[in-house]
Amino acid sequence: MPAAPSASYSITARLEVPAGGLSVSRLTNTVESAGGSVTGLDVTASGHDRLRVDVTIAASSTDHAESLVEALRSIEGVSLGKVSDRTFLMHLGGKIEMQAKHPIRNRDDLSMVYTPGVARVCLAIAENPDDARRLTIKRNTVAVVTDGSAVLGLGNIGPKAALPVMEGKAALFKRFAGIDAWPICLDTQDPDEIVRAVQMMAPGFAGINLEDISAPRCFEIERRLRESLDIPVFHDDQHGTAIVVLAALTNALRVVGKKIEDVRVVMSGAGAAGTAILKLLLAAGLAHVVVADVHGVVHDGRDDLGNDLRWIAEHTNSERLTGSLKEAVVGADVFIGVSAPNVIDGDDVARMADGAIVFALANPEPEIYPAVAQEHAAVVASGRSDFPNQINNVLVFPGVFRGLVDAQSRSITTDMLLAAARALASVVTDDELNESYIVPSVFHPEVSNVVAAAVRDAVLAERDGSLADRQGGR
Repeated sequence: MPAAPSASYSITARLEVPAGGLSVSRLTNTVESAGGSVTGLDVTASGHDRLRVDVTIAASSTDHAESLVEALRSIEGVSLGKVSDRTFLMHLGGKIEMQAKHPIRNRDDLSMVYTPGVARVCLAIAENPDDARRLTIKRNTVAVVTDGSAVLGLGNIGPKAALPVMEGKAALFKRFAGIDAWPICLDTQDPDEIVRAVQMMAPGFAGINLEDISAPRCFEIERRLRESLDIPVFHDDQHGTAIVVLAALTNALRVVGKKIEDVRVVMSGAGAAGTAILKLLLAAGLAHVVVADVHGVVHDGRDDLGNDLRWIAEHTNSERLTGSLKEAVVGADVFIGVSAPNVIDGDDVARMADGAIVFALANPEPEIYPAVAQEHAAVVASGRSDFPNQINNVLVFPGVFRGLVDAQSRSITTDMLLAAARALASVVTDDELNESYIVPSVFHPEVSNVVAAAVRDAVLAERDGSLADRQGGR
C-alpha cells in the first residue's frame, strides 16, 4: 500500500501565477490530484497581473515529490522558481550547537570562566576526581556513539552519513530531558578500537548511549564497556526498543484481558533488538516464546547456531518447534517483529489466537502493513508515525538517562529497565487505554519525568541494597 504524504518529504515551491481567477485553486487541485497534500500557501509578492506564491507540499517519497514538482511545472501560465526540500533545510549547518551558560562580558567574567580562576577548579578535581560530576559538564552530558554500521534501516553507511541521525538524537535528549548530548561518530568498525575510543573519552561524560552499531559486534562492545567503565552504558537499539515493547505489550495485554505469563509469543528477528526484547520479556515473566530468524525457528537442533542464537535456543521454544515463522505463528497470542518487510500476511494473523496482538516494528517497511493486520488482530503496533501505537525509542531513552544521571548511577541493570517499562506503561491510564492507545505520545508532558523518576528510584534502591549487603557481610 502506498505511504501517506509526510512532512519528512515536504517541499516548498516558489511559483508565479496570474493574479485573480482560479490560479491558486488550480495549484491545490493539481497537487491533490497527484497524491500530494498542500500544507501551506503563502502569497509572498503581488503585482497588478502576477502573484508570487510559496506552496508547501507533503509528499510520500522523494520520487513522489519530484513528480509533484513536474505537475506544477506543467500548469499553463505558471512559472516555477526555486524548490526547497524542507528536511534538508532543517539540517543545513547541523541541528545542534554549543552554548555558554554564563555570559563573558568583561575581564572579571573571563578570569573566572577561564584563566587564572579555572586553575583552582582543576586542582580541586585533581584532589577529588568525583568533583568532576559537580563542577563540570560531566554531570549532565551523554555521548551518543556510533560507527555507522547499522543506521536506521539504511545499513552500513559509515560514520559521516550517520552524523545527521546522531545529531537528531542529541537534539531529542535536550528537548525531552534537558540533557546535553553530543554525537561521536567513530571512523572504525573494529570492536577493540571502538571500546578503547569510548574508554578514553568517558571521563567527560555521565553516560554512554551506543547507537546504530551492527550485531553481533554490538553485544561484545556493550559488554566490555559495561565491565570497564564507571558510568552507565545503554545501547538504545537494544534496550530502548525493549523497554518500549514491554510497556506497549503490558498495555496491549490489558486491552485483551490476558497475562504475560500465560500468552504464547512468536518473535521474528534474533538480532540486537530482538535479543534484547526477548531477554527483557523473559525477565518480566514471559514463559512461552518462540523466536525465528531468516533460517526459520531457532531450536537447539540447528547446526548454524553461534553463541547468541544458542542462548536463544536454550531459553525459548519449550515446545521444541521446528519449521518456518509462518508455521510457528499459528495459534500464537502475540507476534513481535523486528526483522524484515512482509514476512507474514493477513492470513497468518487470521490463524493466530483470538484477541491477537501484532507488533510489526521493522522500519521503514514493517513485517505486515498495519492496516492489513488490523483486519484480524485486536491490537496492532508498528514503528510508523502514520498509524496508532507507534513504538518509538524517544519515549524512553531521554527519561532513562535523566534518571541515571540524576542518581549518578555507575551502571544500568535489568531492574532499571523493568522499572522504566512499568513507568511508561503507567502513563496510559485505565480511562485512556484502548486498542489504538497503548503507548502515550512522545509529546506527552509526563513521559520523561515519570520514566526518570522510576529509573532514579531503581538506582537508589539497588544502591541501598548493595550497601545493606556489604554492611551485613561485615
